Amino acid sequence: MLILTTATALAVTPIAQSGQPSIQTQDGTPTSQVSRTEPETPAQPVISQTTTPPPLPSAPSPSDDQGSVVVTGRDPSNAPDPMRAVNLQAFNATQAVDDALVGPISLAYKKTVPSPFRSGVHNVLYNLREPVVFVNFVLQHKIGKAAETFARFAINSTIGVLGIFDFAKRKTFKLPRRSNGFANTFGFYGIPSGPFMFLPIVGPTTVRDLFGGALDRAIMPLTFGRRITRPEFAVPFGVLGVLDHRAEFDETLHTLHDNVPDPYANTRAFYLQRRQAEIDHLRGRNISNSSPMSEAPKGPIRLKSKYPTPPIPAPVPPVDPVPAPKD
Repeated sequence: MLILTTATALAVTPIAQSGQPSIQTQDGTPTSQVSRTEPETPAQPVISQTTTPPPLPSAPSPSDDQGSVVVTGRDPSNAPDPMRAVNLQAFNATQAVDDALVGPISLAYKKTVPSPFRSGVHNVLYNLREPVVFVNFVLQHKIGKAAETFARFAINSTIGVLGIFDFAKRKTFKLPRRSNGFANTFGFYGIPSGPFMFLPIVGPTTVRDLFGGALDRAIMPLTFGRRITRPEFAVPFGVLGVLDHRAEFDETLHTLHDNVPDPYANTRAFYLQRRQAEIDHLRGRNISNSSPMSEAPKGPIRLKSKYPTPPIPAPVPPVDPVPAPKD
């Protein structure tokens, strides 16, 4: 999770939903709508906010929104936030840097750099993580997925020219890209996440995810050699990784942050609920309604609202004035 902005720690391949992002109450009535004047605005996810407790887990129906972030059991974002004051300062500072520098540069990168080059960079970055994904599927006793990940890495590292081309996902092989890491393995075996933190450079995380991410990065030099940590390799790939993820998560960030009372609370809820959904998916729960943290959301973003729309008071009938007593 090497991230310079909120986007990169939300880190991770976009899926579109038509229409502008909006915030809805439980009955579907829109309460606010993001309005922007960017040309050819891509499809955006929707935040649906509810104020009632979530139902107990149930089997998803085929009609459910595929890829949406839905928490049907325990909601980790309802846990206390003891570090809110410090987190909020880091969040505001990160957003200021993102608004002034990282965001505009990443969007210029997406607009000016040819799509084949950006796609190649994207594929290489994910291919470098495949050994980490493989190891963690083995630790989770998911041998079939581990074998597919190993095959993906072998195919894309050879005929895919070091991962520039994702041949493994094509019809010939049909090997989908999956996300995994040591933080997921910790969660899979029931290790609590610990308090939520928003850290400079890292972005949103928890104690469990911070240590898991450190182990992920430790695996890479063991796989590819220490040359991968040299500045001439690490710096350009790190910068390209930040730009790639920030551009990919642009619509998600606008949906979470624009025209809402507390962007920090939205970011925290999005991160914690999505992380829980990813771990539940590994445990065989909530299968149709999760998408990996390494990809931007594929459907509506559903968050429980801390700011319900206040009810409209009933009109008070006028009261006839009491006539003044006559002298």
